[in-house]
Amino acid sequence: MRIRRFTQAMMSYFPHGNGSPARVRRVLVVGAHPDDLEAACGGSLARFSDEGHQVMAIVMSQGGGGEAEATAGMERLDLAGISVQDFTDSAMTTEIETMVKVVEVAVDLFRPDIILTHSAHDQLQDHHAVHLATLRGARRSPTIMCFESPSATSGFSPSYFVDVSDYAEAKVAAVERHKDQSGKPYTGGRVLRGAAVFRGGQARNAHAEGFEIVRALSSDLGNL
Repeated sequence: MRIRRFTQAMMSYFPHGNGSPARVRRVLVVGAHPDDLEAACGGSLARFSDEGHQVMAIVMSQGGGGEAEATAGMERLDLAGISVQDFTDSAMTTEIETMVKVVEVAVDLFRPDIILTHSAHDQLQDHHAVHLATLRGARRSPTIMCFESPSATSGFSPSYFVDVSDYAEAKVAAVERHKDQSGKPYTGGRVLRGAAVFRGGQARNAHAEGFEIVRALSSDLGNL
């Protein structure tokens, strides 16, 4: 039943045709909890949307604030669509098989050029479960990259960077919409800006967000 509802919702977002200009990329981003995506790669998502790319987000759980709060931050980033699922917070390791099916439906209907998800180098079990489910559900997709959650371990080693110098404040504003997460150390603007400066230094740029590449096709990445 869950998969059927998800399929119907996805079909309402995007056409099946290939009529988009060649420069437009379809980006599917998959996270475990509300605020995961904003805190990890909100600057990149805001930039992609602003440049005309189509970004679709899947959040696998509603969190303590419910679906309305789960969508609040994403709306600030002006994404093309967001689907909030009802998988169990802190127990997603037991639900990987069903999450795989959710990702498969999204890939089949949205046909993303690029897929972003949690890293294998993450200490939260839910994040690691979503990472595994995404890689399995997108096993035929040529371009998959992993973003840096605040819970990423020291093993996280990005080799692809997105310039977010003009989008750092959009990221902070998106995270701040999650009132249920307020007060947590990683949600503060100073921490988020500091992380962008740190990755920017690695990229020889003012501000950046880093991604690990699982695999990447050059024509998919294009001018991102």
